[in-house]
Amino acid sequence: MNARILVLGAGFGGLELARTVSAELGTEAEVVVIDKSDAFVFGYAKLDVMFGRTTSAAVRLDYGLVEMPGVRLLRETIQAIDPHTRTVTTDAGVHEADHLVVALGADYDLGATPGLADSTEFYSVGGAERLAEMLPDFTGGHAVVGLCGAPFKCPPAPSEAVFLLHEYLVKRGLRERSRISLVMPFGTPIPPSPDSSRAVLAACAERGIEFVPGRRVASVDAGRGVATLDDGSELRFDLMLGVPRHRAPDVVIESGMAEDGYIPVDRHTLETRFPDVYALGDVATVGVPKAGVFAEAQARIVGRNLLTRMRGGEPSDRYDGIGSCFIEWGDGLAGRVNVDFFSGEKPTGTFDAPSADLIADKAAFGARRRARWFGMGT
Repeated sequence: MNARILVLGAGFGGLELARTVSAELGTEAEVVVIDKSDAFVFGYAKLDVMFGRTTSAAVRLDYGLVEMPGVRLLRETIQAIDPHTRTVTTDAGVHEADHLVVALGADYDLGATPGLADSTEFYSVGGAERLAEMLPDFTGGHAVVGLCGAPFKCPPAPSEAVFLLHEYLVKRGLRERSRISLVMPFGTPIPPSPDSSRAVLAACAERGIEFVPGRRVASVDAGRGVATLDDGSELRFDLMLGVPRHRAPDVVIESGMAEDGYIPVDRHTLETRFPDVYALGDVATVGVPKAGVFAEAQARIVGRNLLTRMRGGEPSDRYDGIGSCFIEWGDGLAGRVNVDFFSGEKPTGTFDAPSADLIADKAAFGARRRARWFGMGT
């Protein structure tokens, strides 16, 4: 029962795996979680920051608040990963593990889209803060929510951004003098769920939001206010809300674990090709969206299977590829996208219509995780 579990990354996946093992073993657990950041931020909170509904300081959850028996959370920068020996080198030393779990998420590759770094993006906390400062000075014009590639984190977020921007401009009396476009590399906003896509497209049409399908932003000229799409066409903008291309962290690429940019895993067990090495969440190729709720569910499977192995049993828990994501609609409403990725030959999805009850459900979703991971509200 003294097997050492080393978890890289303290996001949804890393925190949930640590809690799963700690809740079962208490002080008998030997789990080390490593993250270079000092705080956790829910991805959806960036929209709240961007539109001035809260501040970045208010949504930061300090890792110092994490108190899980048998778990140590270290703030260190990972410099090298050796999956063959399950050894990790950081700026503070070397860590060895019996079981290694890589949950480092995906990084933003601003350099992959020329000019984007000189413009604005809203997927990072810093980007959301910058836009929060800029939006009050926006007096109208063409606002473009533009995706630079796929896959990307939180598939509903770009649609949420245009809905909330519409609401923001209406309240400021600027909507009639503004144009909003959503540039998406897919043919529909949420491909796995046709019902959700139809609802989003209907809401865009109702609000006068232009949906540009099957295109991505290839470059940005902030000085000219021009976004060039991958077909060579140009969109002039007065406000850019970019979604950068994503990639696995450099240290993962350098480790030799990645193929085609991400770590391939068994989609049901999250095992990599390296013995006793697992990968989950955004850093892995699982066949589901890059979203926290999916990483969390994967972490529970890995955690339970590790507990079984540590007790000498044969692991039997399998990840089912089922998950739900909220999508804010504006006007105090939220919808919910529910998708099953593994049961059939192709993903199937349903859509829960926008309601105030789902806004409350979203708040409860965050509260439960603050309590489970940070002991807040308990």
